[in-house]
Amino acid sequence: MSSKKPVFRVRRSGALVLAAFIAFVSAVPFAGGRWVLAPLLLIPLLVLIWAFRAGTDVTTEGLRVRALFGSTEVPWSRVAELGPDKRGRISALLTDGKVLALTGVTEGNLSEVLAAGGQELTGGQELNAENQEVSSPPTPD
Repeated sequence: MSSKKPVFRVRRSGALVLAAFIAFVSAVPFAGGRWVLAPLLLIPLLVLIWAFRAGTDVTTEGLRVRALFGSTEVPWSRVAELGPDKRGRISALLTDGKVLALTGVTEGNLSEVLAAGGQELTGGQELNAENQEVSSPPTPD
């Protein structure tokens, strides 16, 4: 899957990139004043790099979840279902029972992710990524 160009890329908000850039510029006077404070520049720089890099790439073959260091590739055949957690972020329940948080994917752009991957949207269960389990919707008594 790594050789295939992503059909759809989901990244975090551009506001995070802007905030990291402002933090970097704000740290420059401190780092320029005393050389021992120069490592302060690394913190906003790493956040800036992470904001550009972290996200989920979607292809017709599967998903690639990228972080600051490294990435995880999952073919669609290993994805049992996708569902939101309590904060609206989407996670994938894999066929081996593991849960993979999809960086940048929310309920608002889930249909676009599925369409880009050539997958169909079906409902019915909510994924609880904190407990790494799937809970069925409540049934009326």
